[in-house]
Amino acid sequence: MNTTVNSSRLFLASCFALITTAFSFSIRAGILPQLGTEFSLSAEQLGFINSMWFLGFPIAMIVGGLVYHTVGPRIIMTVAFVSHTLGILLTIYSGGYTGLLISTLFIGIGNGCTEAACNPLIADMYSGSEMNKKLNRFHMWFPGGIVVGSLLSKFMTDGGLSWQTQIWAIMVPTLVYAFLFFGQAFPKPRVEGVTSISKNFAAMLTPLYLFIFCCMALTAISEFGPQQWVGLIMSKSGASPMLILALVTGLMAVGRYFGGPIIHRLDQTGVLLGGSIFATIGIYLFSTQTGAMAYVAAVFFAIGVCYFWPTMIGFVAERIPLSGALGMSIVGGVGMFSTSIFQPIIGRWIDAERVVQTAAGKTGDAMELAAGQATLVKMTTFPIILIVAFAGLYFFMRNKKHVHVDESTIAQQPQL
Repeated sequence: MNTTVNSSRLFLASCFALITTAFSFSIRAGILPQLGTEFSLSAEQLGFINSMWFLGFPIAMIVGGLVYHTVGPRIIMTVAFVSHTLGILLTIYSGGYTGLLISTLFIGIGNGCTEAACNPLIADMYSGSEMNKKLNRFHMWFPGGIVVGSLLSKFMTDGGLSWQTQIWAIMVPTLVYAFLFFGQAFPKPRVEGVTSISKNFAAMLTPLYLFIFCCMALTAISEFGPQQWVGLIMSKSGASPMLILALVTGLMAVGRYFGGPIIHRLDQTGVLLGGSIFATIGIYLFSTQTGAMAYVAAVFFAIGVCYFWPTMIGFVAERIPLSGALGMSIVGGVGMFSTSIFQPIIGRWIDAERVVQTAAGKTGDAMELAAGQATLVKMTTFPIILIVAFAGLYFFMRNKKHVHVDESTIAQQPQL
């Protein structure tokens, strides 16, 4: 085994692992209507299948965070590879609803292991503004992978290829990241004391961490709620759902690539506040616009959710460093757990709105569109709460910074 840490190769391997996560997200979103038709599943049942993707994620993240400094990222990524492979194979050969639930859970576990290993791995290899830049460029590959995956799913569906064939495509980046990680040395923890679980928990019991913990639940569902259901909700809007998903995630990928300077200029709290405002506007526009205007809504939504995930993880790594790998994993885990809980709820909202719109005399495409848009209106609640929360965080951190500067200035003055 190589004993020298090859940061570039480890970073590239991490990116391909995240592309696997992105493919599993976008391709499954693309084939959701096919699964519903082939297995006669309701929107609520599809929601439960989606929820397994998001449930396996936090379970693996939390366990991975707990054992990161004990077993190391190598073993965690080995578990990721095995879980991804099992999930892909079980999905392809599933016979119905139960099989899809189990296979999606395995894929979620693989995705959670990826986040549990790669976030602290990158934080240990880089520091300061370089860490923020690398975290954003790592997380760029989630939307970037979704762009490729959603377009691939669209072209394969348009070409008459089965949903099983589309699932096979997820295996390609899975094999690539396994090859890149194989035989590599991994870095040591950068922050002293970060390997102590007791110090991790002490840092995680601070008000600032608990606040971020709660906000992460809302930022995650604000991002993943509309994205995971775009195929079903926007299919009757006159715009292509997979093109909307590709546009959103394409803009997110570009934004995250250049995210380092933006976060440096606006500060993490300013970015989070601005994102919540744009996300609210974007989801509201999705709920009211059709045709070409749906793509305009996609632009606002993409700007809004672009920096949520990497900035929240970066905030914990930079402002609460003693929380360590566990702190980053718990924050990421609660985001995915929140999304898991809300998936069947969103499906239930859609089913309920279908009944309401049918009772109002709407049928066919008009009924489906009205039901989807009414559901999106309910989803605006999440980013609206975040506007208030992040406004408070912005002014709190700004005042804290000013107090620190003033105290430093006083300390440097000559004493009489």
